[in-house]
Amino acid sequence: MNDHLVILIRSFSAFFILMLIGRILGKQTLSNMNFHEFVTAVILGAMAANFAFNQKIEVIHLLIALSVFTITSYILAKLFLKFRNFKMWTEGTPTVLIEGGFILEDNLKKNNMTLDSLNQQLREKDIFNIEEVEYALLEINGKLSAQKKKELQAVTLKDLQLNAGNATQFPIELIIDGQLLHGNLNSNHIPESWLLSQLKARDKKLEDVFYAVKGSNGQLYVDEYKDKIQHPIDVE
Repeated sequence: MNDHLVILIRSFSAFFILMLIGRILGKQTLSNMNFHEFVTAVILGAMAANFAFNQKIEVIHLLIALSVFTITSYILAKLFLKFRNFKMWTEGTPTVLIEGGFILEDNLKKNNMTLDSLNQQLREKDIFNIEEVEYALLEINGKLSAQKKKELQAVTLKDLQLNAGNATQFPIELIIDGQLLHGNLNSNHIPESWLLSQLKARDKKLEDVFYAVKGSNGQLYVDEYKDKIQHPIDVE
């Protein structure tokens, strides 16, 4: 078989094998990668890449290796759910970087973290002044959690002793790229006739709509293919 064709087939196979492994390990692995998940991802990625380009690697050998690391990672994830002490021993615990408004320099050094990187992660949370922070923790996945000082925290309806009213519903997508999402309509008991009447009231046809969603306030938001913007800022 032609070498180029073999590499093409092996590359597609490696991609779909990793996709399957990702589905097995679950969304948690993708969203919050901890130590053992990071190691597993690096090793699996390296093995899959080698399989795609290195024709000396036997398929059965790759499948055995991938199976071992996938099963190991899966078992560890289950053990972490059952034994919290084991999880803390293998992954560690969050590290306090700011306590009571004071920066803990020793904890910064232990985690090889500089003030620049601390300030950067605070800015990503819309905190541009470090004096606003009461507590900041470096989580085990490398992300920063921060709590502002009491006087700077956002006011809630409970603080104002106001009634929150009825719970808001989750936005429901009804049209994407001019196509009706019948599944969303049926599962949320939204009549197609209601949607079409809403479009008609706005003098719009289904084929003109790029995106339509029933918002959390119950109102319909509609975006057309042609937005009639005279001077789009992204056009040179």
